[in-house]
Amino acid sequence: MGKYLGPVCRLCRAEEVKLFLKGDKCYTEKCPLTKKKNPPGERKSSFYRRKLSDYGLRLREKQKVKRYYDLREEQFRRYYKHASTSRGKTGEVLLQLLERRLSNVIWLLGFAASRRAARMLISHGHFLVNGKKVNVPSYLVKPGDIIQVREKSKTLTMIREGLKTKREHTVDWLEVNKAKLEGKVLSMPTRESIPIPITEQYIVEFYSR
Repeated sequence: MGKYLGPVCRLCRAEEVKLFLKGDKCYTEKCPLTKKKNPPGERKSSFYRRKLSDYGLRLREKQKVKRYYDLREEQFRRYYKHASTSRGKTGEVLLQLLERRLSNVIWLLGFAASRRAARMLISHGHFLVNGKKVNVPSYLVKPGDIIQVREKSKTLTMIREGLKTKREHTVDWLEVNKAKLEGKVLSMPTRESIPIPITEQYIVEFYSR
């Protein structure tokens, strides 16, 4: 399946949770999810939602996480296979892997207004990891890594706009110096530090069926 190119706010309404696909715009009252309680599509009642089957419930949890991190199905499946062969609880390891993606870390540090913006900036080579240019959004950071904005990229409008974004939660496993446009990975992310409201065990059950 190809990448979704339609209105991203429909995805948030479908999953009934803010996925922050538009970055800082999702924090405002203009967010469609705060104005429209009904799911996307032509429905007369805002309370119309079919009761999900066990399969549907697990599918929705998988879709929610996949869309939250803005991944295609084949990418998400690869992360799951990696997590299933790693030590620890598969669901928690999966979320930890996704949280460590460089595109996600750049967004969390505040150097981009959204994960999509972060991915584009990374692909164009605007960031350094441990002093070396990295242009792969899926690069997995590890404790001790130093992420920096390249010197010639510090005046970019997209990066400056990201710095103005207000975050609803703090990230205790990252440290940021906005004056130097530099961040450091202090530790591995824990389940408690990942704010997305999902039941990761449902994802494990979905792929184990």
